[in-house]
Amino acid sequence: MDIEERFKLVERNVAEIIGREDLMQLLKDKEEPSCYLGTAPTGIPHIGYFIWGLKVADLLKAGFRVKILLADLHAALDNTPWEVLSERYEFYSKIIPLMIQAMGADVSKLEFVRGSDFELSKEYLMDLFKMSSLTSVHDCHKAASEVVKLGGSPKLSGYIYPLMQAIDEEYLGVDMQMGGTDQRKIMVLAREKLPQIGYAKRIELLNPLIPGLIGDKMSSSVAGGKIGLLDTPKQIKKKINGADFEEGNPENGIMAFFENIIFELKKTRGEGLVVERPEKFGGNLEFATFEDLKKAVIEKSVHPLDVKMGCASEIIKMLSLIDENREELEEISKRSYPEESK
Repeated sequence: MDIEERFKLVERNVAEIIGREDLMQLLKDKEEPSCYLGTAPTGIPHIGYFIWGLKVADLLKAGFRVKILLADLHAALDNTPWEVLSERYEFYSKIIPLMIQAMGADVSKLEFVRGSDFELSKEYLMDLFKMSSLTSVHDCHKAASEVVKLGGSPKLSGYIYPLMQAIDEEYLGVDMQMGGTDQRKIMVLAREKLPQIGYAKRIELLNPLIPGLIGDKMSSSVAGGKIGLLDTPKQIKKKINGADFEEGNPENGIMAFFENIIFELKKTRGEGLVVERPEKFGGNLEFATFEDLKKAVIEKSVHPLDVKMGCASEIIKMLSLIDENREELEEISKRSYPEESK
């Protein structure tokens, strides 16, 4: 794969690359560049995680070494109870690799790092103090506002969060950070502040956010708006069936999942989408591209319920590897989220 092909693979289906001109140079200079993605073990992982799981797979194929930071301290700073941090770290460290493998990725160059293993070092804390002396409360609030649950009376911990995320780029020794568009302000803060404490600014890759099944952004805090990675096929079908989908209108979470994940995976595999229907309703429908499906939705030649059930079928397939490990994962989940097991 030449540099142009690698570049296209990195940038496909992303919302923005901050430092885009540096990415081509990075690919020219390094045969094996590195990138990190941080995920805080807060709520139960949901299918929205597939948006960055697919990009991790792209980066691995493009020759990157990818580090996934399981940010346990960040989770605590975002109001996760300290007493369940170890259990939630264990849960994420078991279920996330299965999700990445479901994207068809070779995980031999995928590394998982626990935040507290390096974020409590003397050197890291010194840099955190330096960063805090150079950053206003206003800038911290702005950076954290779309990521941390600040509420009406923000805790100091919420303002520490973006500073640590910026410093992580240096201590993980990477060339690029990846995150959702809701993290853009943190990444801009990192590019501005890291050079002020003697470190290089990094390339920042921003993934689009998937809308929830109900309402806006898919979030762990909105039960009806997301499908958990441990949901059963029966639960998946029920949630998908209740998702927002106005006939003739393709602007909803179901279609966004098709566009950003399902069809991207099928494109990689050289497949089209088959929506199964009983013969009495016209039989199966086939769509080669997302645009074909979107056109059919707009023209009302396919019913929303058929599209929903097609989506449910694809999600169930994507979660099959996780389903094979359900017994172990559910046991860890009970310890990690005791309030949801009652």
